[in-house]
Amino acid sequence: MKEKVQSFGRFLSGMVMPNIGAFIAWGFLTALFIEAGWLPNADLATIVSPMLTYIIPSLIAYQGGKMVAGDRGAVIAVIATIGVICGTSYTMLIGAMIMGPLAGLVIKLFDKAVDGKIPAGFEMLVNNFSVGLLGLAMLILGYYFVGPFMAVVLTVLQGGVQILVDNGLLPLISIFVEPAKVLFLNNAINQGIFTPLGIEDVKNAGQSIFYMIETNPGAGAGVLLAYCFFSKDKISKDSAPGAFIIHFFGGIHEIFFPYVLMNPILLLATIAGSVSAMFYNTIFGLGLVGPASPGSIIAYVAMAPKGKTLLVIGSALVSTVVSFVVAAIILKATSTKGSLEDASNQMKEMKAASKGQNVAQATSSVKLTAANVSKIIFACDAGMGSSAMGATVLKKKLQKAGLDSIEVDHASVSDIPAGTQIVVTHRDLQERARTSAPDAKLVLITNFMAAPEYDELVNELKGN
Repeated sequence: MKEKVQSFGRFLSGMVMPNIGAFIAWGFLTALFIEAGWLPNADLATIVSPMLTYIIPSLIAYQGGKMVAGDRGAVIAVIATIGVICGTSYTMLIGAMIMGPLAGLVIKLFDKAVDGKIPAGFEMLVNNFSVGLLGLAMLILGYYFVGPFMAVVLTVLQGGVQILVDNGLLPLISIFVEPAKVLFLNNAINQGIFTPLGIEDVKNAGQSIFYMIETNPGAGAGVLLAYCFFSKDKISKDSAPGAFIIHFFGGIHEIFFPYVLMNPILLLATIAGSVSAMFYNTIFGLGLVGPASPGSIIAYVAMAPKGKTLLVIGSALVSTVVSFVVAAIILKATSTKGSLEDASNQMKEMKAASKGQNVAQATSSVKLTAANVSKIIFACDAGMGSSAMGATVLKKKLQKAGLDSIEVDHASVSDIPAGTQIVVTHRDLQERARTSAPDAKLVLITNFMAAPEYDELVNELKGN
């Protein structure tokens, strides 16, 4: 079930993540040039609404359609989504997430139905008119049905959120968010749920607290700081400072997940840190003007509303301090089951046993050396955060070993390039990696910064 939820979440975040730059551009446009912004400009402020209403949903729809049916799916997705946008007064991010892939699926099924049946010389005519006419039909469907339906859904969601806000219960969302993050559902939660809700908030109030729930780096930072001072395992203690810097300033939250998984009681620390920050945010009426992506303190400050920068920094610090105190108590009172490496090996054995495999079968047994390997792919959920960082670390190790000829790139675990020989990924993503690249050798890790598997791979490639 977790794998299916992760896959669905990856699909949702796959539509949003490539367009985060557009969200950030819109966030800065809003923060700078609206009447209450840092540099009020009446002319530039007129761009805020069209960009939010038309450009961002269209980009999301384009990406969703392309994921399903390539370029033709992307084009018909945008046509169809315009109907959804114009069919309601709400910002149709969620509508675009639905209509984009749906339109892509329609054109994909059409292409499959007519494959091999188009007379020679009529291919371009059929291809162009099919996208145009089916796109028009989807546009009309979106205008009269999907748009109004999504307006009802958003009204209900906003009503439910308002009940939580009015009763002071919004901070309790963190009780569910923090455990879900550690299960690699962070992208699904943030991009699929909080970002669309946050857009409506910003549209009405100029800021949104939803941008501060999943992205707050404080909860994970507190745990990593506690490991720095109180861990009884040398490997995790030595690697925690580097992990803290990358997490807190780089915004790659996946790097602290293994530290929590080593001692799952530490979820209490992340929950306590996140809940305390949400109470703080509620008391001071805080929110961000755009999504903090990645979730680093730098992005937090950049998206802070005018006059609230110090208060926003305070939100991250409150979360860090509370999480640190709780994590320190837990680490001093308990002990992890072995080292970080031991935990990784145990997870590997358990996953292999559950599939009737021995440990050696859990990854490909193909002998690969520098002579027959030209490219290594580092894969993560979205293909942008932890994989980019891991690829950089591995690339430096290969260069140091004199293996400069081997290229190291990063990609989404569900979109690994065909022909890839070696895939490095987190152990929780191994089944998706195996599906995406069935013939590749999988190198499974749990610690992005200090994975012993990096050195093992380098030695194997050198022929040692």
